[in-house]
Amino acid sequence: MRTTLFNSVLLVAGLVGAATAIPTVWVTGDSTTSIDGGKNGTQGWAQYLKYSFGSNALVNNSARAGRSSRSFTRDGRFDQIGALMKSGDWVVIEFGINDAGIPQNGSTKTTGDYLRAVCPGAGNETCTVVYGTNITEVVQTYPTYVKAASQKFLDLGAAGVIISERLPTNVWESGSYSYTPTIYSYYNQLLTTELGGPSSHVYYVQHGSYAAQAQKLLGADIVNANYPMDHTHSSPFLADVHSQAFVLGLKCGTSPLGNLIVNATARIETALGPCLTANATIPI
Repeated sequence: MRTTLFNSVLLVAGLVGAATAIPTVWVTGDSTTSIDGGKNGTQGWAQYLKYSFGSNALVNNSARAGRSSRSFTRDGRFDQIGALMKSGDWVVIEFGINDAGIPQNGSTKTTGDYLRAVCPGAGNETCTVVYGTNITEVVQTYPTYVKAASQKFLDLGAAGVIISERLPTNVWESGSYSYTPTIYSYYNQLLTTELGGPSSHVYYVQHGSYAAQAQKLLGADIVNANYPMDHTHSSPFLADVHSQAFVLGLKCGTSPLGNLIVNATARIETALGPCLTANATIPI
C-alpha cells in the first residue's frame, strides 16, 4: 500500500512538474546578439532579454560573434542547440549581418568567422567553393539555412521559432536619420511564409525596424555616443534598448511567446514607439 501510494505521489508530482516546466528561449545570432558583442566595451542585445521574461522563461544566449547562417550551420551550432533543447522551448534565429557577399574559393581558414557569405538567392541556389586543404563545400542560400534550422527545431518539439530581422547599423551615421530594411528582411518574410507561418508555429519579428524606430526617438547625440567602436556594435545601454525593441516586436505580433513577457506593451511603447504595420517597409 505504501509503495503504491508513494508511486502515485511521484506520478502526480511528475505531472505537475511537466505542466509547470519553464521553457528556455534559445537565441542564435552574431556579435550584435552575443555576449560581449564585438568586444571593446560593446554588448549583444540578447544579454538583456532575460529581464523581460522574469521567471516565465529562461534565456540561453547561444549567439557567436562573426557568424552567419552558413558558418553557424557549418560549425554545428544549430545541432548543439537541438541536442540540448527540450520540447516546449523556443528558438530565436537572427542573422544577416555577416551573410552578405559572394562565397570565395581559396581561404586557408576552415572555422569561425571565415567563409561566411551565403549563396545569393531566395531559393535552392547553390555555390560550390574549395577551401582549406582541398575541402569542398556546397554553399546554400540564406533562406535554405534558416529554413533547415527552423524545421529541425520544430521537429524536435519546439513550441515555436522566431525569425528575427537583423539589427540596423547606426541610423544617424550620415548626420540625419536613415533606415532601409535589407534584402534579408524580405528573405525572412519569405521563409516564414514558406515554413507555414503562425499556423506552423513560425513567427516573424521586425526586430531591425523596431530598433531603428527606437534609435530615431533617442536622437543622433545619444545614438552616436552609444556606438563606441564602429557603426555596428553598440554599448550595453543601446544593446538593452535593442532588446526592448525585440520585446516590443513580440508584444505587437501574434507569437504566444509574447504572452510570457512581463513588460506591459504600453510601457514599452512610451520609450520605443508604437507597434509597426507588419512588413510595411520590407523591399520586395
